[in-house]
Amino acid sequence: MIGRARVRITRAAVARAPTPLSVYGCLSEEGKVATASRTIVSRGVMKAVDVEVYCDSGCTDTVSAINWKIFDPGDSVSKTIYVKNTGNTPLTLKMTCSGWNPPEARDHITLSGGKEGAVLSPDAVVAVVLTLSISLSISEITDFSSTITIEGTG
Repeated sequence: MIGRARVRITRAAVARAPTPLSVYGCLSEEGKVATASRTIVSRGVMKAVDVEVYCDSGCTDTVSAINWKIFDPGDSVSKTIYVKNTGNTPLTLKMTCSGWNPPEARDHITLSGGKEGAVLSPDAVVAVVLTLSISLSISEITDFSSTITIEGTG
């Protein structure tokens, strides 16, 4: 027959316990082996990496598209956007431009800027000047599109 051991927990011990606690014990038939366990609560905050892009320094109007307007071969046009770290950990910025339509546009149009490598603390905002440069040798392209990706790694 297995006997039960009693574990005494005083009110003072419970009052000092920082987390919910349950203790139990049992003895083997021989009375030599005892086990006990304690249940504790585990809490944490998950690392959240997130960026948002705005068209105003007050970060109230998000950017979903940039309209570069009409320009001529040889022109360079700049737009300022504001990148905010909306996560809870510092992050490093990176910008890529892909999905050119038509595909040959990437040979004649260059996008620069992006604050490559800049580190943003949580809730920090940085102004990013994007510059689109059009080659003098561009021809037969009357309109284009591409996807700009602002990435934060942390």
